[in-house]
Amino acid sequence: MRANCSSSSACPANSSEEELPVGPEVHGNLELVFTVVSAVMMALLMFSLGCSVEFRKLWSHIRRPWGIAVGLLCQFGLMPLTAYLLAISFSLKPAQAVAVLVMGCCPGGTISNIFTFWVDGDMDLSITMTTCSTVAALGMMPLCLYLYTLSWNLEQNLTIPYQNIGITLVCLTIPVAFGVYVNYRWPKQSKIILKIGAIVGGVLLLVVAVAGVVLAKGSWNSDITLLTISFIFPLIGHVMGFLLALLTHQSWQRCRTISLETGAQNIQMCVTMLQLSFTAKQLVQMLSFPLAYGLFQLLDGFLIVAAYKMYKRRLKNEHRKKNTRCEEGCHNKKSTSPKETGAFLEVNEEVTITSGPSMPMDLHTTLEPTGHISSGT
Repeated sequence: MRANCSSSSACPANSSEEELPVGPEVHGNLELVFTVVSAVMMALLMFSLGCSVEFRKLWSHIRRPWGIAVGLLCQFGLMPLTAYLLAISFSLKPAQAVAVLVMGCCPGGTISNIFTFWVDGDMDLSITMTTCSTVAALGMMPLCLYLYTLSWNLEQNLTIPYQNIGITLVCLTIPVAFGVYVNYRWPKQSKIILKIGAIVGGVLLLVVAVAGVVLAKGSWNSDITLLTISFIFPLIGHVMGFLLALLTHQSWQRCRTISLETGAQNIQMCVTMLQLSFTAKQLVQMLSFPLAYGLFQLLDGFLIVAAYKMYKRRLKNEHRKKNTRCEEGCHNKKSTSPKETGAFLEVNEEVTITSGPSMPMDLHTTLEPTGHISSGT
C-alpha cells in the first residue's frame, strides 16, 4: 500500500503513462484541455450546489453525525466487501480483481451530489458525506486494500493517489464554501444560481461521459464478465445503502441521499491509482472496468431520478384529483341545499368547540338543552 516510485524510468508508475496504449490523442493537448475544462466546470457546479446548503443544517449534521456515520459505513464497509465478493464469485483474473477492489475502496464522487439534488435529497448531508469520505479515504483506502488483498499475494505494490485525493478535496470544499456564503448573504440569488447549476450539471455529466469514452477508446475490451460486474456493482451499492439507512431509522430524504452516495464512486481516483500502480500491459485488462462503471453509474443515476420524478408526478396527480372531487362535492351540496349545508357546518363548529379535554364541560353542554325542554313540557 505504499508509494513505490522513484526517479528511475523503470518504475511502473513513471512508465505507465508513456506506455499506455490508448492513442496519442490521450496524452496530447486534447486531454489537457478536457481535464482543465472539466475541473473548472465541476468547481462551478459544486459552487452552485453549495448555494443549497445552509450552515445551520450543515452544523447539525456535524454535531449529530448519525447520517454521516451510516454513509461512511456503507462507503468503506459495504462497498469494499461487495467488491471482494464479486471478484471471488466471478473468478476474475488477478489484475481484474484488483481493479474491482480498488473501485470499491474509493470514496464517493461528486456525481452523487447532482443526483441527490434532482431527487430532493438532503444536500447538506450529501456534500458532508462526500467531503468526509474523501478525507477518510486517506486512511481507509490503504487499510481496506491491505485487508482484502492479504490472501491474493500481489506482486505489485498499490500506490495510493494522495495528490489526487488532495486535489479532490480542494475542488470540493472551496467552491462549496463560497456557495454556502452566497446562500447566507443573498438567498434569492442563490436559488437562481442553483437552478442554473442543476441544468449545467446534467449537460456536464453527458459531455464528460461521451468525452471520456472517446478519449480512452483504446482501453476498451470485450470482456463480458467485467461489463456485467460494472453493471450490477453500482446497483448493489444503491440498494444496500438504502436498506442500511432504512434499518437505522433514517428519514426517507436521508435514505435517498445515502443510497446515491453509496453507489456513486470517484472514477477518476480509481483510474489514477491503477495508472500509478501497474504497467501498461496490465492496464489493458483493468481500465475498461472503471470506464464501464462510470457509464453504468450515470445510467443508474438517471434511471433513479426518472423513477423518482414519475412517482412524484403520480402523487401530485392523485392529490389534485382528490382536491377536485372534494371541491365538486362541496359545490353540489351548496347548490342543492344551502340551509342543510349551513346547519351541517354549524354542527361541526359545535362539535369542535365542545370536544375539549374536560368531560364535565361536555356533559354540561349536552344536558343543558334537555333540561330546558323538559321544563317547558
